[in-house]
Amino acid sequence: MALRLPGQGGARIQTGLDTLDYELAGEMASSLGRAGDRVARAMAALNAHQTRDENRRLLVKAAADAVHAYFIQRELIGLRRHHDAIRDYGIPPEVLARLGAS
Repeated sequence: MALRLPGQGGARIQTGLDTLDYELAGEMASSLGRAGDRVARAMAALNAHQTRDENRRLLVKAAADAVHAYFIQRELIGLRRHHDAIRDYGIPPEVLARLGAS
């Protein structure tokens, strides 16, 4: 599938910076998507392991690392509030506590 640049139809691209901005936006979206996939996998693994043991502690740590990276990606593109992401991914308080959230 070929992607078309915004404004590409009747108008020509103004500068090479427009193309660069378009490519950067695509890379940011792709990076955020990959980070979100890591959070989803970490949450699935954590939810599948309910026993309070050393393995769960390691899964909580891995989930916190994935969530931390995801939050950083969100903040880099200007998304500062994470309430929707916390709800959508079902991030539990024990993971958020490792990030210093209350």
